[in-house]
Amino acid sequence: MNKPVFGLLLGGFLGIFDGLSALVSAPETRPEIVGIVIGSCVKGLVTGLLIGLFAKWVNSLPLGIVFGLIVGLAFAYWVAHMQETELGRNYYWQIMTPGGLLGIIVGFATQRYRPKAA
Repeated sequence: MNKPVFGLLLGGFLGIFDGLSALVSAPETRPEIVGIVIGSCVKGLVTGLLIGLFAKWVNSLPLGIVFGLIVGLAFAYWVAHMQETELGRNYYWQIMTPGGLLGIIVGFATQRYRPKAA
């Protein structure tokens, strides 16, 4: 398994927990949790793929973590901004905190991951 695929799978897996964190940070979103988890999983897949591609081209743990944080926060900001625009809600911290953590974890893991030779 190469780094982009590893990042994609890890990002998607962590995206599930990113979405489930809404139950803790914003309990009033409980009726919408299925959509939130699906959206967070997709966001995690895209974030993980981008971070994995970066890890394939750049072999630097600090740069991988910073890139992961930036990508994770960028996608989380986009989602938070859409929520505010469409629903009139302001959940920036509740969305951006787990999104940034997802980016940091995937950035770290993809830089540390060493694919096995075929």
